[in-house]
Amino acid sequence: MTTSRSPKKRRTVSRDALLKSVASSTAVETGEASRGIEARLRAGKSRFKSLPLA
Repeated sequence: MTTSRSPKKRRTVSRDALLKSVASSTAVETGEASRGIEARLRAGKSRFKSLPLA
């Protein structure tokens, strides 16, 4: 049985919502406070500046 799906609209996610989501997910996995993780993400400082991305 096949069902037809209507195309879903894409939702735009704000940067703040994205940072909160990543911080809370990381906090659950690491046991660290999500506020601290979110603060580090907002600071934008990379731990590996000399490491180029592929």
